[in-house]
Amino acid sequence: MNVLRPTLLLALLGVASCARALPRAAASAGPERPPNIVYILADDAGYGDLGVYGQKQIRTPRIDEMAREGMRFTQHYAGAPVCAPSRSVLMTGLHTGHTTIRGNFGMGPQGKDIRVPLRDRDVTVAEVLKRAGYATGIIGKWGLGEAGTEGVPNKQGFDYFFGFLDQHAAHEYYPEFLWRNDEKVPLPGNENGRHGQYADDLFMNEALSFIGQHRDGPFFLYMALTLPHALMEAPDDSILASYAGKYPPKEAAFAAMVTRLDHDIGRVLDRLHELGIDDNTIVIFTSDNGPHHEDGHDAAFFDSNGPLRGTKRDMYEGGIRVPFIAWAPGRIRAGAVSDHPSYFADFLPTAAELAGVRFTGPTDGISFAPTLFGREQPRHAFMYWEFPEGNSQGVRMGDWKGVRIPAFTGAMQLYDLKTDVSEAHDVAAAHPEVVRKITSIMEREHQPAPLFWAHDRESHAGR
Repeated sequence: MNVLRPTLLLALLGVASCARALPRAAASAGPERPPNIVYILADDAGYGDLGVYGQKQIRTPRIDEMAREGMRFTQHYAGAPVCAPSRSVLMTGLHTGHTTIRGNFGMGPQGKDIRVPLRDRDVTVAEVLKRAGYATGIIGKWGLGEAGTEGVPNKQGFDYFFGFLDQHAAHEYYPEFLWRNDEKVPLPGNENGRHGQYADDLFMNEALSFIGQHRDGPFFLYMALTLPHALMEAPDDSILASYAGKYPPKEAAFAAMVTRLDHDIGRVLDRLHELGIDDNTIVIFTSDNGPHHEDGHDAAFFDSNGPLRGTKRDMYEGGIRVPFIAWAPGRIRAGAVSDHPSYFADFLPTAAELAGVRFTGPTDGISFAPTLFGREQPRHAFMYWEFPEGNSQGVRMGDWKGVRIPAFTGAMQLYDLKTDVSEAHDVAAAHPEVVRKITSIMEREHQPAPLFWAHDRESHAGR
């Protein structure tokens, strides 16, 4: 981890420093006109849910086309096996041993679950890009700070926000209200359980409007969509009709939600082309964690994790390895496939490099921009995960994958992903030196987090 205390002001050429202290970002060699960045995050879409990753039953023609016209990563990882910590890693560039939010819930008084927000001193990718002259917007699900906290999007570098603050509320596709910046927006037609407006339709309208308003750029749009997360609710339209009758109702709804997600991504790409800015926009599509088993959906029904072991909440590959496609006509070579191991912590330094600035604050990430543009790519010595609610830790070191359950005290499981991507054969006994190295990484990379780990709370209380 490149650790610098976040007490330096962010300084960009010709841009005044802000009141809030941020790590320094210095001007570096970059394009005269920095690209727009659109980051589309699906919710619980598995590695095997897309045609280009092997899905045979669910239609995803626009995502498949996006991969043919851009670059598909085969070894990209989410920040965590569940929503909130994964998004915290994405925003801060710090893995779950360092980032503020380690789980969906923290431990409050008397053992009560609490939502833990980002702090004022946390530095997000939106802040870095905003100081670099970008207009910044988030449409969809935030989940990193509720109303009245320091963690709301408008206090974390976003100029504009429309969507859900509360990740639990984001389970509803027909909500009673959404947030626009710091104001509640009531949605008619939702009283007494009556269905009204489909949330992701509203998100798409807002996203397309944001793109149009900021067409002169540069802009950063974080589209944190809720498809295909539970609840399993799809509008009664031609997409759902094409799956209804072929599959059980919950599975038909899931398939329709994935295809609807695909259709929405196509709308974004089309809008960029219509505005003539597709040649100066980089679009990224990925998912926040592996596939879910919720609201009657079975991730095995459509083989949503493909060849991988595990699903959402698991530290195995199926819980954290996710689809990842980067699209930028004329900038990224069409049809490219990369096996570069990367993860959510890499996005902040990548975005900074794309914007033409050098971020020197604390980060566990390495920019993958060199991979996008065919240059020599630095590689991670390791990637680290921890998950309090699953009581687990994980490390990827080269082709080795270490999993420890329970965290900190359990026996190490070791897998050779080069020959065993399904993690079917634990080879820890045959490689004690590798186990020692991974154990050392797990011990070193965890920083105490008393709100999430009981042993940290006990240690902290004893000081």
